[in-house]
Amino acid sequence: MRRPLSKTQIVCIVLLWAALCYLVLVYAERIDGPVIVTLALSAAFVFLPVFQSIKKNK
Repeated sequence: MRRPLSKTQIVCIVLLWAALCYLVLVYAERIDGPVIVTLALSAAFVFLPVFQSIKKNK
């Protein structure tokens, strides 16, 4: 069984994900379908564990 994430860990994970998304959006030649799908999938991979951890903390 894994321990829930702390608030500090959640904030760091979300900020790192936002920074990576910013870099992808700024340096992409075109923002097209594959870029949007990739960002949406990365959001799912980041935010699903974060939300599950928040639910366990309550």
